[in-house]
Amino acid sequence: MIDQPETAQPDTDQPAFAPVRPVDRAKFAALAPDERYSQMLLGHDNGARHCSIAYIQTPPGGGSPEGLHTHEGDQIFFVLQGTMSIEVDGTEHSVEAGNLIVFPAGVPHRNWNDGTEPTVHLAVNAPLPDPAKPFARRVNPASG
Repeated sequence: MIDQPETAQPDTDQPAFAPVRPVDRAKFAALAPDERYSQMLLGHDNGARHCSIAYIQTPPGGGSPEGLHTHEGDQIFFVLQGTMSIEVDGTEHSVEAGNLIVFPAGVPHRNWNDGTEPTVHLAVNAPLPDPAKPFARRVNPASG
C-alpha cells in the first residue's frame, strides 16, 4: 500500500490565488488627462511570493513619483504604449513601446513621459519588495 500525503488545508489568511489578473480597463479609461494610476496585478495582497507586477499609466508630463531613486531589488519595465523617457545611472534614453527596460538594484533611475499621450507599462519588481521597508529611496542628483 502506498502512503498518501496529507491534503494541505487552505491558509485562510492568504487571498485566493488567481491565475488570470485582468486589468481594470474601465478605471484606466476614466482617468483624468493628468492622472497617473497603478494597478497591482501581483503583489503581497494577492498571492505573490517572488515578485510584484503592476500595470501603470503615466500622463504626459508625469513620471516617477520619487524622482531620481533606487530600489533594493531589480525593477523591470515593459513599455506597452507610448514612448517613455528614462534616466539610468546618469544616462538618458527614449524607449518606445515593445521594449524592455532594466533598472538594476541600487542603481539611480527615474522615468517620465515627455510625449503628448499617456505611456503604459508593466513594472516587475524582483525579489518581491519587503512591505516593512520603503519601496523607493530618493537620490539627490548632486550626491548620486
